Parts: sequence; C-alpha cells; structure tokens
Amino acid sequence: MKKAIIFIFILFTVHSSYSQFIKKIRRNVDNLPTFDERKIHFGFYLGLNNNDFKINYRQSNFPNASVTVQTTPGFNVGLIADLRLHKNVNLRFEPGLMSNSKKLIFNHLQTARDSVRDITSTYLHLPFILKFSTDRWNNVRPYVLAGVSYDHNFSSNERNSDDNFSGEFRMKTANFMYEVGIGIDIYLNFFKFSPSIRGVFAMNREILDDNNPNSPWTAPINVFSTRGVFLSFAFE
Repeated sequence: MKKAIIFIFILFTVHSSYSQFIKKIRRNVDNLPTFDERKIHFGFYLGLNNNDFKINYRQSNFPNASVTVQTTPGFNVGLIADLRLHKNVNLRFEPGLMSNSKKLIFNHLQTARDSVRDITSTYLHLPFILKFSTDRWNNVRPYVLAGVSYDHNFSSNERNSDDNFSGEFRMKTANFMYEVGIGIDIYLNFFKFSPSIRGVFAMNREILDDNNPNSPWTAPINVFSTRGVFLSFAFE
C-alpha cells in the first residue's frame, strides 16, 4: 500500500512538472498568439527578381531568327494590405515597384548595333493575391499563394515613334500577369517575417511591332512575354 502511494505521488509530481514544462515552452514559442485574428493588417516587403522572356517564333522572311536573353537580377519593394477572409485564407494587395535589366541578342543580325538591345525596365506592380495557409504550428505557418497582377512599364517606349530601325526597342506599357508561389510565416516577438518564392508569368504579348511589317527584330516573333522568379521578404 505504501509503495502504491509513493508511486502515485511520483507519477503526479512528474505529470505536474511535465505540464508546467510544456506550458513554459508554449509561452516561449507562441509569439504573437492573436496576430491572425485581425481582420485587416498591413506590412511591407523587399525582394529580388530575375525576369526572362518567353519567346516563340512565327513564319517570316527570317527563317533562322533566334533571340538570346541575358538577364540581370533586379529588386522589388512595396507595401502589403491583408484582408482575412477565413482562418486559412487571406486576400492581399501588394502594390510596389520592380526594377530589372535585360539584354536581347538578335543572333540572326550581323552588326553589333543591330543585334543587341539593352532593356532597363521599371514597373509599377499591382498584384491581388489569395494566400492559403495551413494551421499554425508553434511559430511557423506554411502557405501557398496565387493571384493576378497589372504591371505598368514606365520604360516601355510605347509612345516613341522611333523603332528598332532607329535603335529604339519598344514594349507595351500595360501588361497582365499571373503568379503562384510558396512561403512560410515565421512569428517573431514583435512582427511576422514571411519569406516566399514566386513564379510570375505574363498573359499578353509585350513586344511592340516595328512600323515596317518586315522588321528583322519583330516580324519573326510571335510570343514575347515575361516569365520571372521573385524572392520576397515580407514584414508584417
């Protein structure tokens, strides 16, 4: 009987100590416990991008047409407005600026002046994103996202009457994209940090045809649309 009482006492003590230990751990790891209960919250993001072009060709007077794209990483910066639709679904508006540069090499043209076009672009990026999150596990919460965006290209040259025959490469100012990605929310003591990676793809043809329909720069090109990767770091 005495041994049974001692055993029960030890078991109760261990259970009580374990419960206190778990509570202490949870207090230490569950940062911002009510953060996701907010209907609306705001933040900002910084990031890097690497944008390429998807190029497909069409029948023309230049059957051997070939264009090479050389990319240089750029940067993104913007704001975040987040609306909670459901405990696992959020609608986000993330207006920002995006800048990058690319070099197009028209391999079927002979001279350096004709064959190379440098493109430095600055975009106003206006995406609407649906964010689908898992349930929170301690201080982390993985998610996937998908959405559409409008990009305004400030460096498009669309209104320029000069074209490639004058050394000016022209693109469309208004472009529409879709994007998909994955990321993870990390809850810190005073804010939420969210790294994510996204693929961004244009839905329209971005190149503006030259005035001459037999232009060696634009006549062979059918599809010319952005495809890129964004690495984003959000602070909310």
